[in-house]
Amino acid sequence: MPLSTPSGLVTELARRGYNAEREAITLLANAADPALALDRAVEDAPDDALRITVAHVRAVLDTDKLSADAPTKPPSDESADAPPRESVTQDPPVSTGETDQTAEPKPNRPSQSAPVETEGSASADVEDTVSSTDTGETVPSTDIGDTGKAVPSSTSSDGDSSPPVSTDTTLSSEASQSSHTRNPTPAHITNDMTGASTGTGEYKQFVTTFKDRYERLSKLLRGRVNHRPAKAIQQMPGGSDAEMIGLVNDIRSTASGHWLVELEDTTGTFPCLVMKDKNIAELVDQMLKDECIAIQGTLADDAGILFADSIHFPDIPRTHRPSTADRHVQAALISDVHVGSQEFMADAWNRFTDWLHTPEADPVEYLLIAGDMVEGVGIYPNQDEELDIIDIYDQYERFAEYLKQVPGDMEIVMIPGNHDAVRLAEPQPGFDEELREIMSAHDAKITSNPSTVTVENVSVLMYHGVSLDEVIAELPADKASYDEPHKAMYQLLKKRHVAPQYGGHTRVAPEEKDYLVIEDVPDVFHTGHVHKLGWGKYHNVLAVNSGCWQAQTDFQKSVNIDPDAGYAPILDLDTLEMTVRKFS
Repeated sequence: MPLSTPSGLVTELARRGYNAEREAITLLANAADPALALDRAVEDAPDDALRITVAHVRAVLDTDKLSADAPTKPPSDESADAPPRESVTQDPPVSTGETDQTAEPKPNRPSQSAPVETEGSASADVEDTVSSTDTGETVPSTDIGDTGKAVPSSTSSDGDSSPPVSTDTTLSSEASQSSHTRNPTPAHITNDMTGASTGTGEYKQFVTTFKDRYERLSKLLRGRVNHRPAKAIQQMPGGSDAEMIGLVNDIRSTASGHWLVELEDTTGTFPCLVMKDKNIAELVDQMLKDECIAIQGTLADDAGILFADSIHFPDIPRTHRPSTADRHVQAALISDVHVGSQEFMADAWNRFTDWLHTPEADPVEYLLIAGDMVEGVGIYPNQDEELDIIDIYDQYERFAEYLKQVPGDMEIVMIPGNHDAVRLAEPQPGFDEELREIMSAHDAKITSNPSTVTVENVSVLMYHGVSLDEVIAELPADKASYDEPHKAMYQLLKKRHVAPQYGGHTRVAPEEKDYLVIEDVPDVFHTGHVHKLGWGKYHNVLAVNSGCWQAQTDFQKSVNIDPDAGYAPILDLDTLEMTVRKFS
């Protein structure tokens, strides 16, 4: 990438181990010879400097007459000592049998970062814009072609025909580079359990976790039912009305096709019968074991069973009104970067970070990353055959280089995912000190999975989303599917828990507190993991699954995963409306 562009300058400084102030990059880009100005600024910077400042650059420009009005020969596309961007940012592939993690890099492989559905248009800088409405419907997209101008498309992102929307956007010309300075307020983080884990895996600790889950979720239901403990209901006379709050201990069908739901509280268990001809029977299909619900009904004549008349979930109140920012400011919501994979989409990432340096992206002051920074090692069968970087620490080193391409005045918050180098059991603590030191660019905030991050008065529940696999597998397709991942997120909001079912695919760690309970209603729920793009509003909570930055791998092909890659949902924090930008 030419060193006459801010993105090229940022990349070159990152290669040399420096961050830079945004205005300093602008001054370098406007210099008569940006490459020479960069060299002089680095040479003149103090030995202990980690960031090139405006003062460093101005001193060079004043001394060496390198300002924009000084005569000089036209700069070449690339300085002699600055390799092309791809050679700085892309790792060589790893052959199937290679095991030497210290081997010299091989020549770069041809770019194959575009997702399957966009192959054949790699020469164009593609940018689709899709805006959300309150119902989660989409309005049409626009394609940015070679000229950088918007070309109306005939279909929206979901394939429905609709009138085109036109914009006038230039992504990469020097004239479009912004000199605006962002001013984000520090993100406020709650529910971070990093460094607070007490679990050792003993049975009694699991009991403590589930007791805490029951106590906190039952409080959300006590205003709707007159709860009686299981032990008290067992002593009530037949024919009495009864109401109970409990964790779902078991769900099974009877020979007659009715449903038997066994609830458990801190005093014992009690069976509830849901008749198949009642309209509440469809709610049984939405239940997961270990979630907390309330059932109202009438006891049988022998008081041995409760005939259910109504079922209640903790749910999000329909009266919820989200908070919003008091100024126009935006947040980019992304996840599943997967640096280290042969299918990591470096070109799409570069276009994304280039765009963040343009005037159009000036309002984007926050970047929230919902896990899977890197591809990891040993996550799925034969993964080593699909790795470009086989050492986990080298993967994080490379991710850190990509992170440095993000404007330095943005506030960045990251949580881990199941591919990251933390424990698999949830809640996952934030990265350890060694990895934090590697990913120290821009002083990014690192917190646990899940965590609630509040920016500009807007609370964003960030959860990587492993439990979505379980929800999609267990519930009917119209309630949860990979094609519409936000609907599976609705179910977690309804249950007020990000991973309600224990003992399945989702590993849960025993803690004194159940950090997976959604005790406070968020304004935005942000997940990843399933590599699919989807969003919509549930009781005024915006649910967003942000896709990924990894094209389809051979493993994904084998399990029929067709990823939505290279998208960046951009959230207006003052209105909670969203635009999805496509960079692949």
